[in-house]
Amino acid sequence: MIRSAASALVLLSFLTPAAAQTPSSTAPPSAQAAPAKPVAKKSAPKAKPVAKQPVAAESGPCRLGVISVIGDHYSVQKFGLTIFENEASEVPVDWGLDDLVFARVRVATNNDPAVRRIAYPKGVFEPFYNPKTILIRDPGERLPVIVRSFTANANCDRYLVATTFKAELPNTHMTLNGIGTYNQGLGGLLRHSHLFANVAITLIDGRSYEEIKRPFVNFGANFAASMRLTEDPLTKLDNSLFPDPPAAASANTALRDRTRALVADRLDRGLPGYLRED
Repeated sequence: MIRSAASALVLLSFLTPAAAQTPSSTAPPSAQAAPAKPVAKKSAPKAKPVAKQPVAAESGPCRLGVISVIGDHYSVQKFGLTIFENEASEVPVDWGLDDLVFARVRVATNNDPAVRRIAYPKGVFEPFYNPKTILIRDPGERLPVIVRSFTANANCDRYLVATTFKAELPNTHMTLNGIGTYNQGLGGLLRHSHLFANVAITLIDGRSYEEIKRPFVNFGANFAASMRLTEDPLTKLDNSLFPDPPAAASANTALRDRTRALVADRLDRGLPGYLRED
């Protein structure tokens, strides 16, 4: 009996370690070995978008490069009986005036595909609009030098540059700056409002970068306009449209549309003389 018990104990001593190494079939799921994760399939590489081919107008010769620098600010000016009543503000606007210049040039050239709009670095025309001195300009402040600085790869035969300037209102000492509107009168009485668009066109040779002079361009049309007996309807503005405060100009759609119409008229009057072939 004792020998049988001893044999049973020896047999159990061999079975116990084996049982400890064998995983229980009733173990909780968390204790069971996690199933092997399926191998993720590598996604096929996305095809790179095909670069757009330049249109014919961009890949062909450039007969005329158009550079417009007129559309950033709008002048709002008020004049009284004395200089102490005068006020002037520059209001940032986004009215597409530079787009308008290019559009009118395209119309004047019958949509010539060799006419291109030329982009320019921000602030590059700052020396032109704000020179160090008024009497004698630094060479680097002249338009041909500025245009040459960013058109090395444009290779246009000519460049047409639209800029604004300051002009004195006839028969007064009032200076009108660029494109804008002014209101004039005595106190709150007898006041009247007008639009103005002082836009200059400069033509520059694309090889020598010398200015191409047009001293008597459209003399007849300008002279006829100056002899007008009645007020130009494009410049007359109802007092209710004059922006007060000046900052209200940017959201004034009626003022925007009237200004665009005036700028288009001035361009259409001047462009033909500049675009003629020599």
